[in-house]
Amino acid sequence: MADYEFCKVEKEGRITIVTLNRPEVMNALHWPAHFELEKVWDAFAADPEQWVAIVTGAGDRAFSAGNDLKFQAAGNKIRRAKTGFAGLTNRYDLDKPVIAAVNGVAMGGGFEIALACDILIAAENAVFALPEPRVGLMAGAGGVHRLPRQIPLKQAMGMILTGRRVSAQEGKELGFVNEVVPQGQALEAAKRWANMILECSPMSIRASKQAVYRGLDQPNLENAIRTVYPAQAAMLESEDYIEGPKAFAEKRPPQWKNR
Repeated sequence: MADYEFCKVEKEGRITIVTLNRPEVMNALHWPAHFELEKVWDAFAADPEQWVAIVTGAGDRAFSAGNDLKFQAAGNKIRRAKTGFAGLTNRYDLDKPVIAAVNGVAMGGGFEIALACDILIAAENAVFALPEPRVGLMAGAGGVHRLPRQIPLKQAMGMILTGRRVSAQEGKELGFVNEVVPQGQALEAAKRWANMILECSPMSIRASKQAVYRGLDQPNLENAIRTVYPAQAAMLESEDYIEGPKAFAEKRPPQWKNR
């Protein structure tokens, strides 16, 4: 497994765990980290043996405090990874599911990383905000677009226009958090969700994820339903499409082949 400077990557069976590893700056990220993480997600996407990913932060204080403003303020030339903040926020073709295990502060770009994931697990000490306007910026790594698509518009605008902080429990009430767990248990809870996903056909999971996100971009419900998406077409021709019903009929666990 490759060695990384700004993150740790571990594989547990078919689960890839990516840990943002700059605890000295609350896992804030600068452009070298973005390019490194771009390579990490490229490798995960290309590996047929890895079916689900979890992203978390080193330590218990922060998932990620977002953009490393001190690095930026020092006059370092900004370079942008084409796949966005943490190599993830502008990645629109990753059909494998990604789970955020948020342990502490998720501010600005850190919150945007979590919003780019499909499932969000938050420890009780998690805090979310898009505070960019307070420092003359905006949540341009997807926050101003993803948040209003995931929670009611007025609630999203209340966060975006004030930069106010939201607790894990309020995040669940608003709808962008799937589950709140005791401090220190976010990663284990994320693994539990990942293992539930692994019980399903990976072909079906990717077809479902792709259909959801591409369907949301369709002009109306009829178009979304009538469209056959590429991953859906691949699923219909796969061995898993036969294996699932066969295993059910034979009253045994399915043996997914991912092809």
